Amino acid sequence: MSSEILINVTPSETRAAVVENGVLQEVFIERSEYRGLVGNIYKGKVCRVLPGMQAAFVEIGLSRAAFLHASDISMPKGQTGDLKEAQKVTPPITSLLREGQELLVQVIKDPMGSKGARLTTQLSVSSRYLVYMPETEGIGVSLKIETEQERDRLKQCLTALLPEDAAGYIVRTAAEGAAEAELEADLQFLHRLWAKLTERMATVNCGEPLYQDLPLALRSLRDLLSPEIERIRIDSNETYQAAVRFAEGFMPECISLLELYRGDRPLFDLFAVEDEIQKALDRKVPLKSGGYVIFDQTEAMTTVDVNTGGFVGHKNLEETIFKTNLEAAQAIARQLRVRNLGGIIIIDFIDMDEQAHREQVLRTLEKAMSLDRARHKISAVSELGLVEMTRKRTRESLGHILCEPCPCCQGKGYTKNVETVCYEIFREIIRESKQYESKQFMVLASQDVIDRLNDEDSTKVAELEQLIGKPILFQCDSQYGREQFNVVLM
Repeated sequence: MSSEILINVTPSETRAAVVENGVLQEVFIERSEYRGLVGNIYKGKVCRVLPGMQAAFVEIGLSRAAFLHASDISMPKGQTGDLKEAQKVTPPITSLLREGQELLVQVIKDPMGSKGARLTTQLSVSSRYLVYMPETEGIGVSLKIETEQERDRLKQCLTALLPEDAAGYIVRTAAEGAAEAELEADLQFLHRLWAKLTERMATVNCGEPLYQDLPLALRSLRDLLSPEIERIRIDSNETYQAAVRFAEGFMPECISLLELYRGDRPLFDLFAVEDEIQKALDRKVPLKSGGYVIFDQTEAMTTVDVNTGGFVGHKNLEETIFKTNLEAAQAIARQLRVRNLGGIIIIDFIDMDEQAHREQVLRTLEKAMSLDRARHKISAVSELGLVEMTRKRTRESLGHILCEPCPCCQGKGYTKNVETVCYEIFREIIRESKQYESKQFMVLASQDVIDRLNDEDSTKVAELEQLIGKPILFQCDSQYGREQFNVVLM
């Protein structure tokens, strides 16, 4: 399985794409006007404490106050052993924070929609192989390193390099197979970085960043590199040189993978990445068999509906449904990564009569989702035939980054038909004729509404004029949307 990382850089935007066997799997976008905040550390000030929510709002210099839950406030040291086994006891928020208090916080979720950023006081900084957490104790190992022997080896190597009273560390997935010398180099880098941050803590003001994570191009090298990656193409010479310097200092094994792309054809056109991004903004995703999948993203959850469409199969209905669901399971897993959909996800597969088929579709979905870097959990098929799952959401979805609500339908996804708008105009004319004295009425509306009033509904207009005893005039206004109209008294 061959994979590449493509990094496209323009003055206003940086995009990184992971392509596997020529097919887009993930895309990341960072715009110069708004860089992602996850991983940034700020000195904040508590502006409001909410005991009923066990939370507080903290000002960190953004347009909206950020959210800090009591469970994300670091406790005194004393926890030992594997970090994932540490038990948390959350005291009342009022015993932990007070209004006006200054504290260091780190962003763990970007602002999304109307919600502010999510914060934690459990600070951490990352390197290639390790995450350093000075507020805790113990060593954790990424769950994606599945071999127990390798997990034990990494933990033993790190334990041998650390003093007894060391802070907390998490061994990242990229550390699988790393030598002790590489772990030691990472440790030294993290300690130097934290020492510099400690020096700055006394001088930074409230609302100012103490630490900002790497830009997307370098972050992609650190976080997306895996043994399957065969090449990293970058189409900007300046970014390429920065990537080489970064790799020489922290990731020498990836220098040979870096390549400056000089082709005339845009980099994202090589594997139809641009086309795939456009498709990821559509509700409907066609399947090769002729079936299709519908994605609907709402504030509370994302719903996914699978349909056979034009696929009629070759044997019987159950076999047709089974094959459509298998293909849809793989397509859904990929689309969740490309679209970066998170939170609660409800999948409505086509109903299957055979239990073995239901189990196999679920296993196919689980296998396809195993490639996903985001933490997720998949439940069994419910009594209603639905698959419920969650996927960790730390940044805006692709649709939210690239799109905004339609000015015509206000994000509803549909508009009133012309007939409905015409009848609304009739009711408004009747209402105003009873309330106000006028010689005639002028209706301002869009072209398609005026056309219907002058054509199909001309008889109804005549009947209305007879009812109110006043003439009705029509005028098209090109700036009006279909649902917009105005009845003017004359």
